[in-house]
Amino acid sequence: MANQVVWVDIPCVDLDRAIAFYSAILGQKVSKDSFPGTEIGVLPHEGQDVGGCLIVDPKVQPSEHGPLLYFNCAERLDAAVQAAIQHGGRVVIPAHPIGPHGFKAVVIDSEGNRIALHSM
Repeated sequence: MANQVVWVDIPCVDLDRAIAFYSAILGQKVSKDSFPGTEIGVLPHEGQDVGGCLIVDPKVQPSEHGPLLYFNCAERLDAAVQAAIQHGGRVVIPAHPIGPHGFKAVVIDSEGNRIALHSM
Protein backbone atom coordinates (compact mmCIF):
# COMPACT_ATOMS: atom_id res chain seq x y z
CA MET A 1 0.00 0.00 0.00
CA ALA A 2 1.57 3.24 -1.17
CA ASN A 3 -0.57 5.69 0.83
CA GLN A 4 -2.27 5.30 4.17
CA VAL A 5 -4.70 8.09 3.32
CA VAL A 6 -6.81 7.37 0.23
CA TRP A 7 -9.51 10.08 0.25
CA VAL A 8 -10.60 13.05 2.33
CA ASP A 9 -13.95 14.85 2.63
CA ILE A 10 -13.56 18.52 3.54
CA PRO A 11 -16.74 19.98 5.00
CA CYS A 12 -17.95 23.31 3.69
CA VAL A 13 -20.91 25.62 4.09
CA ASP A 14 -20.90 27.23 0.62
CA LEU A 15 -19.71 24.84 -2.10
CA ASP A 16 -19.08 27.47 -4.78
CA ARG A 17 -17.10 29.67 -2.37
CA ALA A 18 -15.03 26.64 -1.26
CA ILE A 19 -14.38 25.61 -4.87
CA ALA A 20 -13.12 29.15 -5.65
CA PHE A 21 -10.90 29.12 -2.52
CA TYR A 22 -9.29 25.73 -3.17
CA SER A 23 -8.88 26.37 -6.93
CA ALA A 24 -7.01 29.58 -6.02
CA ILE A 25 -4.69 28.13 -3.39
CA LEU A 26 -3.92 24.99 -5.39
CA GLY A 27 -3.49 26.83 -8.68
CA GLN A 28 -5.63 24.14 -10.32
CA LYS A 29 -9.32 23.78 -11.06
CA VAL A 30 -11.51 22.08 -8.48
CA SER A 31 -14.33 20.56 -10.49
CA LYS A 32 -17.96 20.39 -9.46
CA ASP A 33 -19.55 16.94 -9.67
CA SER A 34 -22.72 15.39 -8.38
CA PHE A 35 -24.25 12.10 -7.50
CA PRO A 36 -27.79 11.38 -6.28
CA GLY A 37 -28.68 13.84 -3.55
CA THR A 38 -25.43 15.78 -3.34
CA GLU A 39 -22.97 18.03 -5.15
CA ILE A 40 -19.25 17.97 -4.41
CA GLY A 41 -16.10 19.80 -5.44
CA VAL A 42 -13.47 17.25 -6.51
CA LEU A 43 -9.89 18.21 -5.64
CA PRO A 44 -7.39 17.79 -8.49
CA HIS A 45 -5.81 14.35 -8.61
CA GLU A 46 -4.94 11.76 -11.23
CA GLY A 47 -5.50 8.02 -11.45
CA GLN A 48 -4.85 6.32 -8.14
CA ASP A 49 -3.37 9.41 -6.45
CA VAL A 50 -4.81 10.38 -3.08
CA GLY A 51 -7.86 12.54 -3.69
CA GLY A 52 -10.61 14.32 -1.88
CA CYS A 53 -13.62 16.53 -2.19
CA LEU A 54 -15.43 19.50 -0.73
CA ILE A 55 -18.85 18.55 0.56
CA VAL A 56 -21.80 20.27 2.17
CA ASP A 57 -23.29 18.05 4.87
CA PRO A 58 -25.47 19.53 7.61
CA LYS A 59 -24.24 16.79 9.99
CA VAL A 60 -20.58 17.75 9.55
CA GLN A 61 -19.34 21.29 10.15
CA PRO A 62 -16.01 22.91 9.25
CA SER A 63 -13.57 23.14 12.15
CA GLU A 64 -10.34 24.79 13.23
CA HIS A 65 -9.65 21.69 15.36
CA GLY A 66 -8.91 18.11 14.43
CA PRO A 67 -6.61 16.64 11.78
CA LEU A 68 -4.41 19.05 9.88
CA LEU A 69 -4.45 18.41 6.12
CA TYR A 70 -1.34 19.50 4.20
CA PHE A 71 -1.88 20.73 0.63
CA ASN A 72 0.97 20.65 -1.86
CA CYS A 73 1.53 24.17 -3.15
CA ALA A 74 4.51 23.04 -5.26
CA GLU A 75 6.97 25.93 -5.14
CA ARG A 76 4.19 28.57 -4.95
CA LEU A 77 3.65 28.85 -1.20
CA ASP A 78 3.66 32.66 -1.06
CA ALA A 79 1.14 32.86 -3.92
CA ALA A 80 -1.05 30.24 -2.21
CA VAL A 81 -1.04 32.18 1.08
CA GLN A 82 -2.00 35.38 -0.75
CA ALA A 83 -4.73 33.51 -2.64
CA ALA A 84 -6.07 32.17 0.66
CA ILE A 85 -6.37 35.72 2.03
CA GLN A 86 -7.93 37.05 -1.18
CA HIS A 87 -10.55 34.27 -1.16
CA GLY A 88 -11.80 34.68 2.39
CA GLY A 89 -9.22 32.74 4.37
CA ARG A 90 -6.95 33.96 7.13
CA VAL A 91 -3.40 33.12 8.13
CA VAL A 92 -2.95 31.43 11.51
CA ILE A 93 0.78 30.68 11.20
CA PRO A 94 2.76 32.51 8.48
CA ALA A 95 5.00 30.59 6.08
CA HIS A 96 8.04 29.23 7.88
CA PRO A 97 10.73 26.59 7.35
CA ILE A 98 10.17 23.08 8.68
CA GLY A 99 13.75 21.86 8.44
CA PRO A 100 14.57 19.50 5.58
CA HIS A 101 10.84 19.11 4.87
CA GLY A 102 10.43 22.49 3.20
CA PHE A 103 8.06 25.24 4.29
CA LYS A 104 4.51 25.49 5.53
CA ALA A 105 1.86 28.01 6.45
CA VAL A 106 -1.33 27.29 8.36
CA VAL A 107 -4.51 29.03 7.28
CA ILE A 108 -8.21 28.92 7.96
CA ASP A 109 -10.03 28.29 4.69
CA SER A 110 -13.09 30.17 3.45
CA GLU A 111 -15.32 27.69 5.30
CA GLY A 112 -13.59 27.69 8.71
CA ASN A 113 -11.31 24.63 8.34
CA ARG A 114 -7.68 24.79 9.48
CA ILE A 115 -5.34 23.57 6.72
CA ALA A 116 -1.61 23.63 6.01
CA LEU A 117 -0.06 24.87 2.78
CA HIS A 118 3.25 23.13 2.01
CA SER A 119 6.09 23.62 -0.43
CA MET A 120 9.66 22.36 -0.75
